[in-house]
Amino acid sequence: MAKRDYPVIIKKYSNRRLYDTQTSSYITLEDVKKMVTQGVEFEVRDAKTNDDLTRQVLAQIIFEQELNGTNQMLPARFLKQMISLYDNKASEIFPYYLEGSMESFITNQEKIVDHFRDIWGSYNPLEQIEAIQRRSVEQMEALQKRNVDMMRQAFTLFSPFDVFQKGQDTPASAEQTKQANEEDA
Repeated sequence: MAKRDYPVIIKKYSNRRLYDTQTSSYITLEDVKKMVTQGVEFEVRDAKTNDDLTRQVLAQIIFEQELNGTNQMLPARFLKQMISLYDNKASEIFPYYLEGSMESFITNQEKIVDHFRDIWGSYNPLEQIEAIQRRSVEQMEALQKRNVDMMRQAFTLFSPFDVFQKGQDTPASAEQTKQANEEDA
């Protein structure tokens, strides 16, 4: 889409409908989201008062993404911390910090993706997490096996009958097996 010197004006009516003045058509929040991802500059204005409602509409898109989307990006802890800043003096500088951080992240995003590719060979964090979980399970199973083997060895050292050696029954179960065989005969 070609860059414009002025933003597209979207009017928001009292019935919550959005009207794109450039295309002379009603649009949805999904259409506004597409405009954001395409880099289209726009403003959302109240149809009666001409108040700027852009932030509210953008917040609504984020809210719906977090509520209904499968790709949620805002952890609860972050949201709690953000809410706590509203009554704090830091609330005056926080928007600038957040905006600068996001711009820095976007600028360095390709470097970050390349870095993950160098480390993991691909950039699919879910695949990487699953691989790490599989390795962790395998390591835990190996650790449990070693622990069981160590316990067997420890019991063997302190047992006068060597009852826990592989392939041998305990004295009680050997006696029970002998009695069962005699009864069958």
